[in-house]
Amino acid sequence: MRRILTVTTITTLALAAGACGGRQNTAATDTGGEVTCQVAQDTRIGIATGNATGVYFALGNAFAEQVNAAGGKVRATAAETGASVQNIQQLVAGTYDVAFSLADTAADAFNGTSSFTTKQPVTALARIHTNYTQVIVRKAAGIKDVAGMKGKRVSTGSPKSGTEVIAGRILTAAGLDPAKDVSAQKLDLTKTVDGMKDGTIDALFWSGGLPTPGITDLLTTAKDQVEFLDVTPLLPELQKINQVYQEGVIPAATYQRPADVKTIIVPNVLLVRADLDPNVACVLTRTLFERKAQLEQASAAAKEITLDTARKTSPVPLHRGAEKALDELNAPR
Repeated sequence: MRRILTVTTITTLALAAGACGGRQNTAATDTGGEVTCQVAQDTRIGIATGNATGVYFALGNAFAEQVNAAGGKVRATAAETGASVQNIQQLVAGTYDVAFSLADTAADAFNGTSSFTTKQPVTALARIHTNYTQVIVRKAAGIKDVAGMKGKRVSTGSPKSGTEVIAGRILTAAGLDPAKDVSAQKLDLTKTVDGMKDGTIDALFWSGGLPTPGITDLLTTAKDQVEFLDVTPLLPELQKINQVYQEGVIPAATYQRPADVKTIIVPNVLLVRADLDPNVACVLTRTLFERKAQLEQASAAAKEITLDTARKTSPVPLHRGAEKALDELNAPR
């Protein structure tokens, strides 16, 4: 029953977000006053998440639900998006007030590099869960490593997503030109999984938390017809771009596979505009940690959200409202 209620709530929130096609921003801006963590007037915020079968979407909708359940002046709505790059663009444009993002993409935005031609005015509420680079191939395609994707049909993720960014970097590290050497399919995860199932896609890249519902669906349905690739031999090349890339492991139990899979991991951050009302930022940050148990019911990835790592968002600075919240949350009780 709990699962049914959760799915129903998420669907309702997503439909509400999609129906308005964006929203008018009602969150106040930072006027430089003291941070009290008290929001005096009704405030609506929008949260940019990711693909519907990914962890961003599940966690973002759960976060919006918990902000609303807190009973304060802040009300939240989450929406499906293309994820990191698009999220940051729409955050800065004012379409949304909170954005999920991979830390590497957030660093690009803050520094004005890669997908961003100028420095973007973004700050962080906190570091959250870790994204695992999940590279899966159809066994019939005969792909044994990333270099073997040459000439193959490869899903590199939604346009302007963090998955697309890391997919391009991994392909390049393997000596391939993402624009010429593979038949890049820029698809969301749902369409990607469908393509892997029907054989129209040979390989996929996905950067997401564990477990990702769409990947669970693929591995449950396709079973022995697909397999993970170990991409860690390419890690040194990626670390030349950003030291945020590290080696990690997808445990066998995550997707009921025969063995653990080594992979490349990247942390995630929750972003807001630098000029967001610090009291709103404080409320959002406190809700993230005070209602962590409820978030874990929506996605196991929320278990990784901890005060120990919350401040590790460099080079993106913490919003001053988030700093206030974290100071209070860490204070002796």
